[in-house]
This record gives sequence, C-alpha cells and structure tokens, in this order.
Amino acid sequence: MSTKKYGLLGHPLGHSFSRVFHTERFARLGIDAVYENFDLMTIDRFPALIQSEPELCGLNVTIPYKQQVMSFLDELSPLAERIGAVNVIKVEHLSPSLTLSADTHISGIRLTGYNSDIIGFKQALQPLLDAAEEKPAQALVLGTGGASKAVKVGLEELGIRPTYVSRTAHPKQGILSYADLTPEIMQSHLLIVNCTPLGMFPEVHTSPDIPYDRLTPRHICFDIVYNPAETLFMRKAAERGATVKCGQEMLEGQAVESYRLWTE
Repeated sequence: MSTKKYGLLGHPLGHSFSRVFHTERFARLGIDAVYENFDLMTIDRFPALIQSEPELCGLNVTIPYKQQVMSFLDELSPLAERIGAVNVIKVEHLSPSLTLSADTHISGIRLTGYNSDIIGFKQALQPLLDAAEEKPAQALVLGTGGASKAVKVGLEELGIRPTYVSRTAHPKQGILSYADLTPEIMQSHLLIVNCTPLGMFPEVHTSPDIPYDRLTPRHICFDIVYNPAETLFMRKAAERGATVKCGQEMLEGQAVESYRLWTE
C-alpha cells in the first residue's frame, strides 16, 4: 500500500503549523502518510493540483479559500452547507469503471467538503465558558470570512448570540462596523472572537480596532490566530483583565477531526 498524502491549501502558508502538527502526529501514531503545503496564488489552479496528485487523500483549507473552493466540490456535508465554508476536503480517486458514470467536477475524482473548524472552536472555548462566573449571552465576531462562519454557528450551538463586526457596517445583514462598538455594546457582549488575520505572523504589530478600554475582567477574548501564541489583541485585552486564549487548541482539535473525516 502506497504512502497516503494529505495537505494544506491556502495562500500564503508561511504562518501555518499544520504541516508540523500532522507530520508529528503521523509519526507518533505510526500512520504511513505525509502532509504537504499547497500554496496556490489563485484558486483557479485547484483542479490542476488535484489532477497532479494521485496519492492525495485529503486537504485542509485555510485563508483565503474556505469559501472559494466550494464551487469545485461535488458534495458538502450538511454542517459545511449550513456554515457556508469548508476547511476539510476528502479526495476520492474513482476506479476507471466508475469514472465514466460519476458526475464529478474533476474527472475521476470525487471531492467532499466538511467543516472541522466548528469542532475545534467549540472544544477550545468550552473550558473558558465553564470557568466564567457569568456565561456570555452575546458575542462579537470580528471578521466575516470563512472561519468566522464556523465560529458563528458554533456560538449559536452553544446558546450564545453572535454579531458580526466588519470594517464596513451592513445594517440589513446585522453587521456592525468597528465605529458602532459603543460602551453599551461592549458591556453587553462579554465574548469577543477575533476571526481576522490581524496580529498573525509576520504582521504581529496589528490588532482589530475595538475599544479595548471598554474591556473588563468579565470579558473573554478568543483569538483564532495561533502564531504568535500571544497576539496584540490578546495582550491588550489581558491588560484590561479579560480572559484570553489563542487558537492553538482550536487548530489541534480541528486537525484531529480532519483526519477522522478523511479516513471514516
């Protein structure tokens, strides 16, 4: 049996720890597999990548392709369809007898999309909610990209009402701008989740433009960024007494769930 191949699709990928995590896990568990980075400048190159990798069995997907890649997939899990973003793709190479009859986007290959971000996020956030004296009823989700969609649904499943925050307000869609974050909104939203790449290596000097002076020890500030382990967002929040956490545990949780989806 040949060595199976998995990988990470995105651009750029210099910040990612996924390759190291999966490679070390494969070695520790005795799994005959490799994990590679597939840094594509444009999603248009995706079909050629899939066709050129006959050993490829699965992909993780990161910025900026969690939504763009969906148009190339043959099937979505119900959860991925509900979220509207994919971070796991199962790649199945069909036998010649099935290739002619299979209705797939890429000849001879069936691609199924899943979302494991929601699993990793909920697992990482739950200990903070359990330890909080006051469980947040509402949350601010900073950013509206693919990861934020999984976070939004995850919060809803945890009984927390999320509100998106973006650089531009869209009132009809219930999206606030950063300028809309009044003292009253900051006081009523005790959970803030950064789903933007602000603060991610190498741009470690950046952070979301929220009114940090309105944070209190009642607040929980979760950053899905994991490199660096302490972002500027987290540092500013901690200075106000807020509970903070980076995305490392979320990364690990979604990675383990990814492998389960690839091999189930």
